[in-house]
Amino acid sequence: MGEVVLVTGAARRVAGPLVRGLLRDPGVERVVAVDAVAPRHPLPGAEFVRADIGRPTLGRLLAHHAVNTVVHLDVAAVPLGGGGRAGRKETNVIGTMHLLGACQKAPAVRRLVVKSSTAVYGSAPRDPAVFTERTPPRAVRGGFAKDVVEVEGYVRGFARRRPDVAVCVLRFADVLGPAADTPLTDYFSLPVLPTVFGYDPRLQFVHEDDVVEVLRRAAGEPAPGTRTTGTFNVAGDGVLSLSQCARRLGRPTVPGPLPAVTRAGAALRALGATRFPPEQVRQLTYGRVVATRELHETFGYRPRYTTAEAFADFARGRGPGLLPPWRVAEAVDRIAELAAPASAGPTRT
Repeated sequence: MGEVVLVTGAARRVAGPLVRGLLRDPGVERVVAVDAVAPRHPLPGAEFVRADIGRPTLGRLLAHHAVNTVVHLDVAAVPLGGGGRAGRKETNVIGTMHLLGACQKAPAVRRLVVKSSTAVYGSAPRDPAVFTERTPPRAVRGGFAKDVVEVEGYVRGFARRRPDVAVCVLRFADVLGPAADTPLTDYFSLPVLPTVFGYDPRLQFVHEDDVVEVLRRAAGEPAPGTRTTGTFNVAGDGVLSLSQCARRLGRPTVPGPLPAVTRAGAALRALGATRFPPEQVRQLTYGRVVATRELHETFGYRPRYTTAEAFADFARGRGPGLLPPWRVAEAVDRIAELAAPASAGPTRT
């Protein structure tokens, strides 16, 4: 008998390719996909169960299917199928508590994979230049970042109570790619990008294909010489500054003081132009960069896409902005041509 894998958050975009990848593994017999919202994407070969992870039925589901591995995807910044911040927090935190309680009582469960976020580190002016997995969370004031901190705390408690279960926590940087649909992609899709005056933060991204592959590997048996238990930062190599991102998108920026940018974000959310949460304004002020050495050397995976390549793949699907780089280059060349005759004239002695 092969492994039975249960995937929560089946309506999330990452679930579709992850399920397909899991079912290609000869060691996986069945995949049970669970979500309170029906997925819009196909889950070929998987058994979909419409259920809320915050309900007691989850324990019976684990027992009925004799689940061996649980992949918890349903920790996210924005809700699916309507609902506000309160509902999202209930799913992130309370739902995770119920899931871990059900796993604790399920003797067949031997592996738990949790999709977390580098938001656990927060963003603040006195943060270290690079966060490692051993850096304690700092300046986490609320919102999704606080949810992630609480979720990881409950996961650590579960690991102490069930030392026989291999637990893997994956802290993903902001996910980009052609199909990515996140608050950050909303921001980058604005015709003009509001920025904080005097700041040019460093950012990291991870491609959606690498997200799927890391989750798939974490759900299976580790390759020889590697370890998939513990906590791992996941991001593409390299960094981009916010100004570089804006130029590559061809979108002009409008700098303003931090309070003004915060108010502008609130107004855009009220108008439905973006889902960008307040805490990510801090990220676009102070930035966030994480070390990925543990992912490369211990987990045994190096992302296929660098940060710049993940951003380029995302940008290709967004179309030219108001200031496409090629148009700016043409304008600069034209100005240089017009200035050349004047500079070549005779000089007076």
